[in-house]
Amino acid sequence: MENYIEPIKYAIILFPFIAFLFTLPYILHQYHKYGSVYYLRVLIVYSFILYLISAYFLVILPLPSFEEVSQMTSPTTQLVPFSFVRDFIEHSSFQIQDFSTYVKALMEPYCYVVLYNILLTIPFGIYLGYYFKYSLKKCVFYAFCLSLFFELTQLSGLYGIYPRGYRLFDVDDLILNTLGGLIGYLCSIGIRKILPSREKIDQKAYELGKKVSWLKRTTLFFLDLFFFIIFASFVQGFVSGNLSLYLTFLFYYVLYPYWRKGKTLAGSFLNVKIEVESDRSTLLALFFRQHLFYIGYFVLPFYILILGGGITASLPLPRSIRAVASLLVILSVFGYLFGSFLRLIRKKKPYYECLSKTKLVSTIGTSDHNEKYT
Repeated sequence: MENYIEPIKYAIILFPFIAFLFTLPYILHQYHKYGSVYYLRVLIVYSFILYLISAYFLVILPLPSFEEVSQMTSPTTQLVPFSFVRDFIEHSSFQIQDFSTYVKALMEPYCYVVLYNILLTIPFGIYLGYYFKYSLKKCVFYAFCLSLFFELTQLSGLYGIYPRGYRLFDVDDLILNTLGGLIGYLCSIGIRKILPSREKIDQKAYELGKKVSWLKRTTLFFLDLFFFIIFASFVQGFVSGNLSLYLTFLFYYVLYPYWRKGKTLAGSFLNVKIEVESDRSTLLALFFRQHLFYIGYFVLPFYILILGGGITASLPLPRSIRAVASLLVILSVFGYLFGSFLRLIRKKKPYYECLSKTKLVSTIGTSDHNEKYT
């Protein structure tokens, strides 16, 4: 039993790191397609990732030493189908006429290894049948492919890292794993009656996607900043200087959204646009909004830190008092930024939208979004 628990422990330890690498692409994909990151979908997808990591570690762990593998002389393949039936009959304590041997036989390797290979892929079949909505044929096929991947991993000595396979390539494992996928698919039929269907999950995600949450705003900001840095770096390669950088800012954050009816490059991808609430010029409103945002959240805090630090450093006061004053300047800036962030979380309109009479709106459910997915 320890051989099965230990790989799962490693999978749980490694999962946060893999999940972290997966999170940003996943968030971008969800906002691009649905306009929201729905918690139930997140739970299903991330649990599926954890399952795959656990299954993989159960196959490859524990890892032997190179010396141990190089000295192995045991066969690397077992190509006779249903050998597990013969082994169970010949080598286990099971006697069909003696009921007292049944429980004992279940606890022996000839039985629990078979059950393990079936159980290994039952969750895989459940996920494919319930969430990914694969047919029975596809589910069985992909369960076989997953099992084949595991067996080839073992046969290749972990892709050539070891001089030979340190575990047996067993055709019975292919049969049992595929059977597990089939059983999982059959289980998913019942699970669909308990958990929300994929259609309901998608519908709920689209409903949430019609709102612009603080997470979507944050994602939009960083993705736009990423695109702007790439574009500005390209422009600076030809024309350097602060003026060219500012003109690049005007083009990316003002002129381009004006031309694209309120959508920045990131906004087009995340299904978000800037909408003008008043009768004022859209171009003027965009100009006002973007300058208020970047002056309020970047320029002003930066100069407060620089000027505040310079002033406190020049005061004729003891060093300890100057250090406290500098710390207060830093804390005031971070307090201002954190307060603005809390305002977004509380779903209150930020100051730059109030003053510019603009707002961020979702394009989910509009003609722009429907054209992309119909």
